[in-house]
Amino acid sequence: DPKRGKAIVSACDRILAGKYVDQFVVDMINSGAGTAFNMNSNEVIANVALEVLHKKKGQYEFLHPNDHVNMSQSSNDTYPTAMHVAILMNLKETIPAIDILIKSLSKKAKQFSSFKKIGRTHLMDALPVTLGSEFGAYVTSITKARNEIASSQKELQNVALGGTAVGSGANTPKGYRKIAISELSKISKLALKPEKDMQHGLQSKFAVANASSALRNLALEIGKLANDIRLMASGPIAGLAEIGIPAVHAGSSIMPGKVNPSLAECMNMVCFNIIGNDTSVSYAAQSGQFELNVMLPGMLKCMLESTDMLKNFLPIFSANLIDGLTANKEKLRADIENSPVIVTLLTPKIGYLKSAELFKESLKTGKTIRELVVSKKLMSNKEIDSLFG
Repeated sequence: DPKRGKAIVSACDRILAGKYVDQFVVDMINSGAGTAFNMNSNEVIANVALEVLHKKKGQYEFLHPNDHVNMSQSSNDTYPTAMHVAILMNLKETIPAIDILIKSLSKKAKQFSSFKKIGRTHLMDALPVTLGSEFGAYVTSITKARNEIASSQKELQNVALGGTAVGSGANTPKGYRKIAISELSKISKLALKPEKDMQHGLQSKFAVANASSALRNLALEIGKLANDIRLMASGPIAGLAEIGIPAVHAGSSIMPGKVNPSLAECMNMVCFNIIGNDTSVSYAAQSGQFELNVMLPGMLKCMLESTDMLKNFLPIFSANLIDGLTANKEKLRADIENSPVIVTLLTPKIGYLKSAELFKESLKTGKTIRELVVSKKLMSNKEIDSLFG
């Protein structure tokens, strides 16, 4: 019936234009499988379509929410399809936000490439590294996580539209599934494909859980970055004070001049939420029974929340924290000079036992390894410089 079809399309266009938003009264987490939201949508579309046809609301004998708007559909195939589309759209914005962070970190890795510092294992002094190599490692970690997120889109592109209630395609005309998914691909500008196994598409939420775990892994890597920045910036007197951070607001209402790592702290909290959301998605993914996983609304809420936080905050984190980081060159140099652990670098020259003696003497006397080595005429300043200078 072209007349009814055009009225339904017109109604959808009006809704997409922002009208009737107040008529969608169902919360994001609603009944299992999103049935409540699907019916809410069917009813709003039907009544707006009736207005288009110059009929009264509720005159369902002319155009019905189930018979016409929901024709050839079920909540069980439309909601998971809409979920995949929504997640893919958010990921299209999230990945460029991750790239902004990677670019900022890459610049710092290059900028700090010549600044040597004490490495740390178990939070204890270890052999020297460069500040640039530390940031380079962050780039590698976050790039790996970013690529996993990008790869997760492939599974999300497989949609169950046309499977109706149990994946059998009951009550759909021949060719409907292929045409519907093709048109949805054009409208959404996404490379959507029919799920090869429609029952799998309804009962398994592997694609969503896979994308969620990729987001979680990114959160683990970025959370570690934020932790390290907070520690490196600690001080300025009683902490590590290896780097300086931009002041984004007053650090204290009582202590003048205090600068807190506020954006790194905020980044940690974003990461905690993403990790928590993934836990929720994981439980939801394994909670389906037989032909249907009904936990879709909760999964969708978590996925959109995680991607929203990333795409909104990563550019802020990059521009207002990472781009403004500075290296405290004098402190980095002093730490290397003063740390007894750098005696390890002397072991090939003076032997293990002599190095151990120097380590103990340095701790006992407060003299640096350099001072002891030179005073004992074990090596010259120039020779020491060639090792760690």
